[in-house]
Amino acid sequence: MTMDAHSGDDEGAQVIRLPAVRDDAPGGDGPRGGEPGGEAPGKDPAEPGQFERALASGLAFLRRRLSGEYEVDEFGFDPEFNSAVLLPLARALYEHWFRVEIDGLENIPTGGALLVANHSGTIPLDALMLSVALHDHADRQVRLLGADLVYQIPLLGHLSRKAGHTLACHADAARLLSKGELVGVFPEGYKGVGKPFSERYKLQRFGRGGFVGTALRAGVPIVPCAIVGAEEIYPKIADLRPLARLLGLPYFPVTPTFPLLGPAGLIPLPSKWVIRFGEPMTLDEYDEDAADDPMTVFELTDHVRENVQHMLYETLLRRGPAFL
Repeated sequence: MTMDAHSGDDEGAQVIRLPAVRDDAPGGDGPRGGEPGGEAPGKDPAEPGQFERALASGLAFLRRRLSGEYEVDEFGFDPEFNSAVLLPLARALYEHWFRVEIDGLENIPTGGALLVANHSGTIPLDALMLSVALHDHADRQVRLLGADLVYQIPLLGHLSRKAGHTLACHADAARLLSKGELVGVFPEGYKGVGKPFSERYKLQRFGRGGFVGTALRAGVPIVPCAIVGAEEIYPKIADLRPLARLLGLPYFPVTPTFPLLGPAGLIPLPSKWVIRFGEPMTLDEYDEDAADDPMTVFELTDHVRENVQHMLYETLLRRGPAFL
């Protein structure tokens, strides 16, 4: 919006562009602030509105994408694309559908740390909700480690890297932790996310404890995390294993709404979520060589698992009814 002053027969008159003002308005000055059709009192007519600002921001974003004027790191993380496209979509579910509550944000360190969380939900939306929680409320970008299958699916793998996530391997985790990043892992893997509804909130085996060895070598604390709410979004009541093998998937779920309702069955149920972060578990008493001791790794893995399980039960009681 521009404003040009011109001298003429009507001294002090102004010509305003975008939007135009009728010259024949009462008093010769057009609508006045506070009168019907006028600007709100105290508002600068030249100040762009919310729509104009959003449009300008969107066009600037497109220009940068088309011209290549944006940055990604060595893992493919694209902060601008993540903040402008991916997080807003997940945030709509976070705020209005799952109504996520957070507890224990003060336990998130400022430097490098390994976040260890339970995994569930049939479709792993818990990873998205965890990302929104830490980005919006702790000002941390969690770099999640994903299974091979995630990066074998072209679009999903591409978007995961754009969001800052990478393959679950020691080398990638070590590089991220050495840079002071917050790295997130789900040790249950597919066994957790695909378990039946009858076993909800019961942790599956935590693999071989590779995450403990990673934390020991990097010298970073482990932050336990309990996510309550994901178990109810797609209650898995059966598994079509022949179809899963045919499609190359770890499981093919049957829920009360899918595949009975077709694509509509993919809409998650609006359960109430709580994400809780526990106190960091420091490993200062262990040296780096402890990562090569199977007994030490096993004991620490079991300790972390018990901690997360205990947090789950406590948070589940605090959450109360799943859909209220």
